[in-house]
Amino acid sequence: MGFADISFIVFAVFTVVSGLGVILAKNPVHSVLMLILAFISTAGLFVLMGAEYLAFLLVVVYVGAVAVLFLFVVMMLDVDFAELRADYMRYAPLGGLVAVALVVQIGLMVANWQIPDEALAARQAPTEVIRTVTDAEVGNAEQLGMVLYTRYVHFFQIAGLILLVAMIGAITLTFRERRGIKVQDVGKQVGRRREDAVEVVSVPTGRGI
Repeated sequence: MGFADISFIVFAVFTVVSGLGVILAKNPVHSVLMLILAFISTAGLFVLMGAEYLAFLLVVVYVGAVAVLFLFVVMMLDVDFAELRADYMRYAPLGGLVAVALVVQIGLMVANWQIPDEALAARQAPTEVIRTVTDAEVGNAEQLGMVLYTRYVHFFQIAGLILLVAMIGAITLTFRERRGIKVQDVGKQVGRRREDAVEVVSVPTGRGI
């Protein structure tokens, strides 16, 4: 059993265990920590398969969106922040375990990372004339880009519209109207006339207003 096989077993075990933790945890904080661990573990599996672009996409997009997801969960569940701060140390052991697991997995990713020979050659000669390459020499990111923006460009745009509608729906669900505060009426400000705001008064000399 090689180093890559051991790494695959570690990533797979962490993915399954953290996925179960997401759906079985009763505390939303624990679920978010398990979700981050599941995303990182899945990214490690993508690295082992040679799909480095999908691994970066999973970490940057999904792990970056976890904070926004947690924000919406807190807003919709109306979590008591005072109680959450009081029990801060209760989450420290689980957070420490997740941090250690992330460090181990990132180390395994770096150990299994293989830089293509074409990338090293391009780094040594960045001004060299670009030559025609075959599909076998094109990287993972280039192949996905050519497929997405040629064959599946319409589906890609439809997916973007669906995400936009989902974002608007989430903002609408979490929006709370606060009463008793002054709000700005743009239509009233734009439609304001000079006669409604300015009054010209003829004051006799020496009498004042």
